[in-house]
Amino acid sequence: MAPGGFFGRALLVDVGGREATGTPFELTERVLRSYLGGVGLGTWLLHRLAPPGVDPLAPAAPLAFVFSSLVGTPLTTSAKFAVVAKSPLTGLLTDALASSQFAISGKLTGHDALVIRGRADELSVLLIDGDGVRLEPAPELAGLAAGEAESAAKSRFGRNWRTAAIGAAGERGVRYATISHDGRHAGRGGLGAVLGAKNIKAVLVKAATKVSVADQAGVLSAARDLRKRSFGPATAKYRELGTLANLLAFNAVSTLPTRNFTAATFEGAPRLAAEELHELRGVARNSCASCSIGCEHIYSRKGGGGQRMEYENVFALGPLCGVSDPDDVFAASARCDELGIDTISAGGTIAWAMECAERGLIDEPWLRFGDGKAVLRALDAIGTRSPGLGELLAQGSRRAAEAVGHGSIDFAPQVKGMELPGYEPRSLQSMALGLAVNARGADHNRSGAYEADLSGELDRFDGGAAHVAAAVGTEDRAAVMDSMILCKFLRGVFDDPFTEWARLLGLVTGWPLDADELRGAARRIVRAKRAFNVREGATAADDTLPARMLETPLELGSGRSAVLDADRLRSMIAGYYAARGLDEEGRIAAADLEDLLLDA
Repeated sequence: MAPGGFFGRALLVDVGGREATGTPFELTERVLRSYLGGVGLGTWLLHRLAPPGVDPLAPAAPLAFVFSSLVGTPLTTSAKFAVVAKSPLTGLLTDALASSQFAISGKLTGHDALVIRGRADELSVLLIDGDGVRLEPAPELAGLAAGEAESAAKSRFGRNWRTAAIGAAGERGVRYATISHDGRHAGRGGLGAVLGAKNIKAVLVKAATKVSVADQAGVLSAARDLRKRSFGPATAKYRELGTLANLLAFNAVSTLPTRNFTAATFEGAPRLAAEELHELRGVARNSCASCSIGCEHIYSRKGGGGQRMEYENVFALGPLCGVSDPDDVFAASARCDELGIDTISAGGTIAWAMECAERGLIDEPWLRFGDGKAVLRALDAIGTRSPGLGELLAQGSRRAAEAVGHGSIDFAPQVKGMELPGYEPRSLQSMALGLAVNARGADHNRSGAYEADLSGELDRFDGGAAHVAAAVGTEDRAAVMDSMILCKFLRGVFDDPFTEWARLLGLVTGWPLDADELRGAARRIVRAKRAFNVREGATAADDTLPARMLETPLELGSGRSAVLDADRLRSMIAGYYAARGLDEEGRIAAADLEDLLLDA
């Protein structure tokens, strides 16, 4: 019998040919307790089911939708799921989290994970419910935006189905294409391209069963308490202005990446700030499924309609490309949503291309910093993979730089192939370490070490042992939250996170968990990600930052500069390896692999 909150099985779905088949795959209680669900369980599944060295876009490469024990409970922000695969952008493990009713319906098909392999003969949709799996040809959905495909699928099959779909970019194999559902996105790493390579335009799920929890009364009591706490000061910023509130704050402390990381302050920031836009354009606030925070802020667009704006898409399509016109940034964000591409990778790749054009390395004289219309033109080229520039930029900045050469890799804003988020490493040196060593590549959600840098407790310009400890701690906390799964915007409401998370999981599953066991699970999940990447060819040389960050001081004004040299970063990486129990090459000792249960 499975523990509370779990079914104890995944569904392996083969979409090869014209029909789909589904095969149950047992998930033992030992594996579930060791990896918790979500990203942790997805990492274990990739170890077991992805052939070593598999091309991420090959039929044999698995794509896993993974749920957790909390999905379907009344605990706020728990309606989340993880999508896990080998990334076509990095060639390494990638995972993305998203919130929607898809999570609840997907889990209530009676499975803790849905793993898709194979390639359909023609563009199709995959349906999964209590009656099994089936493929339905859907050539009429070709080229549609994900939202349009979702609406069409619901019209055809019924509104009680929940849908995750790809846009045109996913169909065309753009290496940072997204998977979308209910207007939200599993965004980073190219998961939409993986689904598109399987010739699947959309996955539809329908609830068919229920799942029990170990202590129903305890869960209800905990849910009331957590909901109350979610209205407190720890989440006020997200409710009032959303993540876009970070933009002016980061600009003020010289950590807002601008014009492809050549500066960390942007003179046009006030025009894009949440405070300005909220007053002039704010029209609505919305919440994810089963969420009491309501961080989503909708702004009016020129010509009508609304657009959800967050810090990362504004940073990437605005300051990073030197664009300050809100209408242009709104339009670019909407275009990314329509095409189904990750805004951070899109903005980073375009910013790199703008610098290349200004240096004369690519012959695109129209592609200049500060030109919002140029960003839109580049996005259209990427989404259609038009010959020349579109095909080049659809590969992401690392592959594009390798093709262009002339030292352009030195200023390609990427780690392990994934474009950098909106945090300047030279002025946030705990975050610099977190970005360099993270399994997913340059990522702010799996390593939120910028919080330590901005806490005032560390010298953010002088990385050392305390910064290593901060990076390890935030990575561990993220590993648990991403596997439970709870939204990270709740992280501030927990006074003693591991103890409180252990209690929540215990109420749902019935396991007698404590903080130490959860800390062990966090370390296991982080190490399992690294073990997968090592298996796929990653080395210590991949744990680094672009040469620009390590060789060029960041000018702060008034004759001051921020410096992060290679020696300092290497020293912090060595400290990280030691804290994780890794050897000098960043590998897990053979004796420690047993703890990962890769053969369980």
